[in-house]
Amino acid sequence: MTEPATVPVAAPLDGSATVPRLWAVVGATGTGKSDLSLDLVEALAARGRRAEIVNADAMQLYRGMDVGTAKVPVAERRGIPHHLLDVLDVTAEAAVAWYQPRAREAIAEIHGRGADAVLVGGSGLYVSSVLYDFRFPPRDPGLRARLEAELEEHGTGPLLARLQEQDPQTAARIDPRNGRRIVRALEVLAQGERTHGAALPDQPVLWHPQTRVLALGVDRTALVQRLDRRVERMWAEGMLAEVQQLREEGLEQGTTARRAIGYAQALAQLEGALTEDQAIAETQALTRRYARRQVSWFRRYTEAEWIDALQPIDVHAIVGGGADE
Repeated sequence: MTEPATVPVAAPLDGSATVPRLWAVVGATGTGKSDLSLDLVEALAARGRRAEIVNADAMQLYRGMDVGTAKVPVAERRGIPHHLLDVLDVTAEAAVAWYQPRAREAIAEIHGRGADAVLVGGSGLYVSSVLYDFRFPPRDPGLRARLEAELEEHGTGPLLARLQEQDPQTAARIDPRNGRRIVRALEVLAQGERTHGAALPDQPVLWHPQTRVLALGVDRTALVQRLDRRVERMWAEGMLAEVQQLREEGLEQGTTARRAIGYAQALAQLEGALTEDQAIAETQALTRRYARRQVSWFRRYTEAEWIDALQPIDVHAIVGGGADE
């Protein structure tokens, strides 16, 4: 694990010395995180500070999952370097324990170039694993395989009941439909380890001392309208064609990608199990539920500076705020 204390002092264009920062742009899906991150990098550049972006959206790790994740196209990235986008095949499993060291390595390399790093995404555990001093328990592939086979045969019910008996606090935090998270918690407990509870530590400690967290918020009613329109645009902009292409690349054999919101519904539509209207409606409902969980997660960040995403955002004022040292 790279220690942030080793980041060098950079010399920006105005000649003053600065310590590279770690910025985080977080919030629920559909709140404009990508646009703010791009604007933030440009505002930093205007003050003589270079910056690069690091992805913290679990599904944007996958190559080809573009429409359904609202991934910023290369042509629209304003020439700003982006890291940890399109690094996994859809057959691979995305896991936060895999992601954390790679994200921190990317940040350390950016800081080593004298630039700020901007972590952007809405996958709460992924963001937290980078921002805070998270350490993950060991894995047991054999035990994991047995638990996943049980999940496949019996569903989440029996596994969740077992978790509720062994670790009720963790069980209460986990979405009862999230079989992968339940399996991981039981795997950890079976090895005599404490789970991370799928939540922040009780007293989270920042990994990097120069961190600023910008959290985008949207009024609940307005957010629901945004999310519903966004899902409709996904289908209008080629969601089915994207999923059909990903099927040819092994999407249905993947353990993570095929269960992503929108992708599972598009697969069901292609298989004839759902009509298009049903697929869109189900995706909208799941997206709204996911956004509620995201808001609850990021509300626990005591460092977060909350920004109303429906109002004009003065990124230059944001960049000018706070000490540089």
